[in-house]
Amino acid sequence: MKPNESFVLSLGTLLLLFLINSCGKERTSPSKMAESDTSPVDKVYTQLDTENSRWFLFSSACRPFGMVNLSPDTQVGGAWGSGYRYKTDTIKGISHIHGWQISGLSIMPVTISEENKQTIFTDFYSKFSHDTEKAVPGYHSVHLQKYDIKAELTSTKRVGFHRYSFPIEGRPALLFNLNGVLGPCENRDGTLTKVGDNVLTGEFEMAPTHRRPKPFKVFFQVEFDSRIDSIVQDDGSHNYLVFMEQDKKTVKLKAGISYTSIKNAQKNLTTELDHWDFEKVVEESREEWNSVLGRIKVSGGTETQQRRFYTDLWHALQGRRVINDVNGCYPDNTGDNLRIGQLPLDINGNLRFNHYNSDSFWGAQWTLNTLWGLVYPDIKEEFVHSLLRYYKDGGLVPRGPSGGNYTYVMTGASSTPFIVSAIQKGIVKDSLQNIYKAVRKNHMPGGIMEKAGYEHTTNLGGGFKHYLENGFVPYPIPEGKFGGHQDGASLTLEYAYQDWTLAQLAKKLDQEEDYRYFLNRSNNYKLLFDKESGWIRPKDANGKWMENYDPYLYKNGFIESNGAQSTWFVPHDITGLAQLMGGLGKAVEKLNDQFKVAEKLDFTSGNSHDVEMHPEYSRVPINYGNQPSIQTAFIFNQLGRPDLTQYWSRKVVDSVFSGLDPSTGYNGDEDQGLMGSLSVLLKIGLFQMNGGTEEDPTYQLGSPIFDEIKISLHPDYYPGEHFVIRTKNNEEGNWAIKNTFLNGEPIQEMAIPHSQIVKGGELMIEFKEN
Repeated sequence: MKPNESFVLSLGTLLLLFLINSCGKERTSPSKMAESDTSPVDKVYTQLDTENSRWFLFSSACRPFGMVNLSPDTQVGGAWGSGYRYKTDTIKGISHIHGWQISGLSIMPVTISEENKQTIFTDFYSKFSHDTEKAVPGYHSVHLQKYDIKAELTSTKRVGFHRYSFPIEGRPALLFNLNGVLGPCENRDGTLTKVGDNVLTGEFEMAPTHRRPKPFKVFFQVEFDSRIDSIVQDDGSHNYLVFMEQDKKTVKLKAGISYTSIKNAQKNLTTELDHWDFEKVVEESREEWNSVLGRIKVSGGTETQQRRFYTDLWHALQGRRVINDVNGCYPDNTGDNLRIGQLPLDINGNLRFNHYNSDSFWGAQWTLNTLWGLVYPDIKEEFVHSLLRYYKDGGLVPRGPSGGNYTYVMTGASSTPFIVSAIQKGIVKDSLQNIYKAVRKNHMPGGIMEKAGYEHTTNLGGGFKHYLENGFVPYPIPEGKFGGHQDGASLTLEYAYQDWTLAQLAKKLDQEEDYRYFLNRSNNYKLLFDKESGWIRPKDANGKWMENYDPYLYKNGFIESNGAQSTWFVPHDITGLAQLMGGLGKAVEKLNDQFKVAEKLDFTSGNSHDVEMHPEYSRVPINYGNQPSIQTAFIFNQLGRPDLTQYWSRKVVDSVFSGLDPSTGYNGDEDQGLMGSLSVLLKIGLFQMNGGTEEDPTYQLGSPIFDEIKISLHPDYYPGEHFVIRTKNNEEGNWAIKNTFLNGEPIQEMAIPHSQIVKGGELMIEFKEN
């Protein structure tokens, strides 16, 4: 079956396609579904991919980017395979902090009897059943079978709100596990103090990790709606058991947290939650989620497709966490000693922006850049200002900060495209010369490009001096091993692309000399293209090609990928890459063949991040389970074959991003909204190859899966009210575009500039009938 050719699907083929599309999905209705009265929040499936969970993947009782991310933990050891794991039927605590390299304030409601009073500190886990569980955005309830306790959870941005219904028998109590391993780090030196009849304060320290090199403190204040009877501390674990009134069988508690002080934890609590109306907070959380999710409204498609869409959109607003208090105090850990910083306030005393704990922006150029830039410019602006606050405090724009400090996660200057795209879209308008200076530093000696992954004390692992001297990063780096991801070919490709994005900002700001300099560096990828083999190929420090090169061998000079996948990592110059391959036709043929092979493995390297090294899976030539090759379907647009973009992007959606089940979802690593954002973009048919970093960024068109997609444009940033995408003949099996109209006028190019979209209007797409 080839695009751009006439073909007829046999009944058997149709049946096969239906079975493939149905596999692993909660396909409640195969029929078309109109936009219903069901709110977006009701369509979110929080337990997607939770069999392959990571500490910060799962969310339920939280707000968008909330400092508090309150949920039960079924596994507590390690950053991977921890947090809420769907197949583990035992709850080990209910934690408030699930973030990038941070964890803490684990509480477990228990009932104390003669049988367990001596062992409660070591034997407190409880079985539970998904049959009696409810987990939706803003609310989580679960029945703890061991104690016959109903636990209900909700939250504000900085306060966890609990309601526990205890049985008649037994003494109600709460176990505060402030010491011990919890997810990615150890919690230690935990203390708990009673300061009133119904008030506790406390603190603990998150020990350093390989990724977060400094300790990080958490402060909290807990208030109860009933009297605290007594507190017992365990001599062994040093954890605390808090007994409540014997006759009080429904207990509510509010826990405000802060990374700066107990006083600010109290301030967060009293400012955000000054009442005890649990249902009111649940409803407010629901309304907040509906507000952000409702910025895109879809109609058509199946119920499963709509549910998966809003689940993906929900993930795009998760993982990355606020770290400042309501008054703007925040932890600055970039210097020798912890400093309490103060975010700027407006004339009314309100925060100008929030500060964030965040995993890397590695891959954001094809995901968050586009989705946030179009639909959530307010969020994108906040993150830009947060990144620049780290520069002001510590002298570098970070890749992925944690604990108020640099982690040097992943590689390159991945924040550069993110910031440049915000400027090119008019989201960030002020102090552009200062921002340019900050971003430019990472591309020069002394900047973050010098550092490999988690390289905290040296600056050699990035191979940057070789890049400056010879135009490429060798593999292996001759100076030795200093951090993770010292894969020279990938580093060269990343630096070249990021240099191109910086050049675009230099051009905008009339930095002509810099523009030419960084534009010239962006051509460095050509030094690693081996015309004989047709692949990007690593070179050693002497400029010699890697011998016996296998382009399908994983991590063989390439970061979390193989050479076949990463050869296409030239988003700023696809036509230039095609010319090296022998022309557009040759490039199309090569990439199309890679997709045909990848289809046999469902376009991923297995179904979870921890099997990427599998000897068969790792050889997949296109991998939509990790970031390095997630742009490849849209490369065909750049090569003059939009029909292949439409064809393969639909195939990828069907195989990779259509499941609605705990066992599937992102087939790798969701990475704090990166893959959720990608899935959303594929389904609405909008993509930006260079990350939206050129002047008046262009959106390439794909093959939308819904009948109508209505995007609300933010009035503080864009002049239009809505941008609507409507489709005609969008039946199952119809993926190829026949005609495209923008505001009633036909368009020939499968691309629309940002300036046109944000004026509002209608894009009509008519599909060919197959």
